[in-house]
This record gives sequence, structure tokens and C-alpha cells, in this order.
Amino acid sequence: MSYRITGLDREPFAELFDMNDAALAERGALRVTAAADKGWPCRISLEDAKAGEELILLNYVSHDVATPYRSAYAIYVRESAGAPAEYVDMIPPVFEGRPIALRAFDTDGMLRNAALALPGQADYKIHELFAQEEIAYIHAHNAAHGCFSARIERV
Repeated sequence: MSYRITGLDREPFAELFDMNDAALAERGALRVTAAADKGWPCRISLEDAKAGEELILLNYVSHDVATPYRSAYAIYVRESAGAPAEYVDMIPPVFEGRPIALRAFDTDGMLRNAALALPGQADYKIHELFAQEEIAYIHAHNAAHGCFSARIERV
């Protein structure tokens, strides 16, 4: 069974990069600069920003469903990110070295299972969750900070 991990579309965030700090603050967002080469994960490219790169930190609704599992949390996006990253049967760089919480949902947006993937275990855990027929898609989150990482779909 194959799966696809995709980054977010850049378009909904494009106008943020042209805003000044006051306009970003009105939206509850802010411009930040990566202080290191790891720890500033872009949700479009699914790569960590490099030290010195600017990103926008904002609240993002990652699971926009009419269920108790609707979810929103802080994410980073960077202006230099182009088209959304796509990984088929591969784990993106942003998962490497991080424990990843995998939340498995059915077609109605209801949580049906979950798994914790320690570094190096994500591929196995994704396959394990998709082995269950009722699982339609998976949301990956950084386990420690809780932020949305990416959506994972069956191919």
C-alpha cells in the first residue's frame, strides 16, 4: 500500500509575506527568524528553515471538520517555499529526528486510531495505521510541540 505526504499550498499564505509586522499582529501572526538549521519546520516545503531565514508563525486550522476533532495550532511557513512538497512512500526531511504523533481519521473526520512514531519509525507506523480499512487519512504532528506537520493520504 502506498501513501503520499504533502506540504501545504503556498497560496493561502502568500499575502502574509508582504505584510508589515503590525498587519501580521492583527491576524495573530508574526515574522520570525530561524535561529538554527533545525527547529523551524516549514509546512509548505516540509523542510526546516536554515538559520537566518525568515518565516511567518501563524495559527492554522489543520483539520477543518464539523466534529470534536477540529484542530488548529501554530505552524511556520517560509516565503522561499515554492510548490507544496510531495513525498510518495517516503518520509519528508521535517520528520527526521523528531517523534511524530500520527492521528488516523475516517472519512467523516472522526479519530479512529493514533500512533507515536519515534525517529525512524514513521514509515512503519503509517503502514500499520493504513492497514486498517476505516482509516481514510492521517495527520502528522510534532509529538513534543503538538504542531501540525502534514497530511498523509492513501495513493
